[in-house]
Amino acid sequence: MKLTWLGHASWLIETGSHRILLDPFFTDNPAAQQTPDGLGEIDHILVSHGHFDHVADVAAIAKRCQAKVVANFEVAQWFSAHQGVEDTLGMNIGGGVDLPFGRVTMTFAVHSSSLPDGSYGGTAAGFLLTCEEKRIYFACDTALFSDMEWIGDKGIDVAVLPIGDLFTMGPADSIEAIKLINPRYVLPTHYGTWPPIEQDAEKWAQQVREATRAEPRVLAVDASFEC
Repeated sequence: MKLTWLGHASWLIETGSHRILLDPFFTDNPAAQQTPDGLGEIDHILVSHGHFDHVADVAAIAKRCQAKVVANFEVAQWFSAHQGVEDTLGMNIGGGVDLPFGRVTMTFAVHSSSLPDGSYGGTAAGFLLTCEEKRIYFACDTALFSDMEWIGDKGIDVAVLPIGDLFTMGPADSIEAIKLINPRYVLPTHYGTWPPIEQDAEKWAQQVREATRAEPRVLAVDASFEC
């Protein structure tokens, strides 16, 4: 399985013959090096919540690729009713679904959710992916919460955690999250896009090594990690 950080909170997940996007945000993203048309074919798009920096390019990519959009029920309905996306799958917290590339479970996140036109965006979420005998936890936009320990009890190979602060947990709380989740590897996300969420990721990685048993991997934009 290969994970590629596309900047901000956007990820490309490649497993077998499948290519999955998480929260694609390229248009108006100063950190992005890709365009909505430059990623090739995508078969599924996971959307954690409705904020513009997570949904900006979902509809364009979904329609170009005929990709299935997987999101909470309200966000999935919004894409279907207002964005012309034909193939959507609405979920809710705690639910799981078997998809061609593996199993997706929607996990709790402590964050708000509203759509760019002001529509109600349901409940923000994270995703636990189980595929190729690996468990990858995308916490997505969230604060630290104690039930991360329960998620970690399932055995996490890779955790992808926000470290930007201000809108999500910052570096200090992410260390506490890593202790609860106890993943083998941890990757930072949702930082560095704009000055309010600038962080020293290498300093964060050193703190991870000193305080936890996880191995940090800091990726440049468009760089990949294989597990």
